[in-house]
Amino acid sequence: MVHGSERRIVVHGSERRIVVHGSERAGHNGFADRPRPTSVRRPIALAAVALGVVAAVLGTVVGTTGVLDGWPDLVGYPATLVVGRALLVVAVGALLYGSYRLAVDVLMRSANKRRAYNTRNLLRLVFGLVGTVATLAVLTENWLGLLFSLGIIGFAVTFALQQPLLSLIAWVYITVKQPYGVGDRVRIDDAKGDVIGVDFLVTTLWEINGELVTTNQPSGRVVTVPNSVVLSSNVVNFGGGGSPYVWNEIGIQVAYETDLDFAREVMAEEAGDLLGDEMAAGIAAYREALAETPVELEVHDRPTVNVTQGESWVELRVRYLTHPRQGQRVKNRLYERILERFNDAPDRVAFPVSRSR
Repeated sequence: MVHGSERRIVVHGSERRIVVHGSERAGHNGFADRPRPTSVRRPIALAAVALGVVAAVLGTVVGTTGVLDGWPDLVGYPATLVVGRALLVVAVGALLYGSYRLAVDVLMRSANKRRAYNTRNLLRLVFGLVGTVATLAVLTENWLGLLFSLGIIGFAVTFALQQPLLSLIAWVYITVKQPYGVGDRVRIDDAKGDVIGVDFLVTTLWEINGELVTTNQPSGRVVTVPNSVVLSSNVVNFGGGGSPYVWNEIGIQVAYETDLDFAREVMAEEAGDLLGDEMAAGIAAYREALAETPVELEVHDRPTVNVTQGESWVELRVRYLTHPRQGQRVKNRLYERILERFNDAPDRVAFPVSRSR
């Protein structure tokens, strides 16, 4: 039980939940939503906007009325100039911060969390650029010349910042093309996990497998991947391409004496009973996504069983559609159900005993 504002992360297989004030909230596709204390953030944003308006009014009054003309110079400049422009800088910062927080608050109410997250990053960049230009415009009248000078200096240091700039370009690519987004399970180069953040320079993954665990289970570690890796490495999105489902297989080795028709029927029947309506919904989504591409594939409505020959055994592999986060859980239950049925019919299913297995 969780008291006060304490949060607890519970990992069951590949599923995560965040418990807040004793209540459990699960996000889309098993990806837990972060709590959003909008009741606290909105007053702060409104207060920042109000502060910005007051600072702008005061800065304008100080700069135009000359109320501080009798004051001594500050840091070598007239007090009217220093105080007036300082107030205008505060106004710019407060207004932009408050406007940004209000815009983010509205975005986070959207049902599409991935789109809201990408738009938030874009707003952060736009507000940062606007704030920089506005601050320069307040501090100096020749701000265009200053920007030009900064551009020349920036060009000179580009060679020293190639990787960060490449990562920023890759972030634009990720935002526009969306090879993956927050909540997707992906493999980027050698890193595999659930995407929990896509920032300007890095992508953050909640690691799956890795050096500590296997069988597609979370390791508990967080992996940070530079966005630039996306431009030079393969990116695999498990459940991407318009459908959140992927094809899985499990294989069971049986002896040549096995009644293959019976064994295949048992495996298909158990997989169909276990997956049921979930696979039917997955097939519909998969076909809908497939229709958007020029690829033509045969898609079966039910699980199918393929047969391959080994050295001294036959391997039966049942193929089915499932959500990538439920893959290992489904495999475990299928193995249990199929082996139980096989053991109930020892006269029709035999297992190989050769040492070459």
